[in-house]
Amino acid sequence: MAIDIRPATQFEDVQAMIGPKSPGANVCWCLSYRIPSKQNVELRGPERGALVKQLVGQDPPPGVLAYDGDDVVGWAGVHPRADTSFAGNRKIPHVDDVDVWPVWCIRVRPGHRGQGISHLLLQGAVEFARSYGAPAIEGYPVDNQGRKVDLTMAYVGTRSLFEEAGFAKAADTDSVLNGFPRVLMRRSLR
Repeated sequence: MAIDIRPATQFEDVQAMIGPKSPGANVCWCLSYRIPSKQNVELRGPERGALVKQLVGQDPPPGVLAYDGDDVVGWAGVHPRADTSFAGNRKIPHVDDVDVWPVWCIRVRPGHRGQGISHLLLQGAVEFARSYGAPAIEGYPVDNQGRKVDLTMAYVGTRSLFEEAGFAKAADTDSVLNGFPRVLMRRSLR
């Protein structure tokens, strides 16, 4: 299996990974950390997809996609912190004033899980951020200490996933997901 990681510039592929089956549904669209909380709550149904389509057309796009041939099989949301809700998040600390890029969502399509694609997506997010001159990249995964994480909550990744990608713990957070504490993992890109 040769998985290719590319910038998320094809809206249809982003939609296939994070959009709803029904156009009117109010699913996340990976916007909950990308836009201010108030806007995220107010944005409904098709308006969510329209905003993502706009974000996909910007430079930099909102993340990276994994492809198995022509089939999109994975997504990772990554962008400069200043353009995300992490810029003012009270539960996720800023360890310094570096213009860091957070990775906040990693998703692999059913039928493709357990094949290492999340590892490739995270490495692709690192290379994507580096290509835009990011000095560092962060993630806020759960510290599950090897225990099973509910699949719907696994989108933030696990501490071990980030450690295997060369990230180191930089701080504790006040955030908890699925009963597990989240930690701030950092990797310098310089």
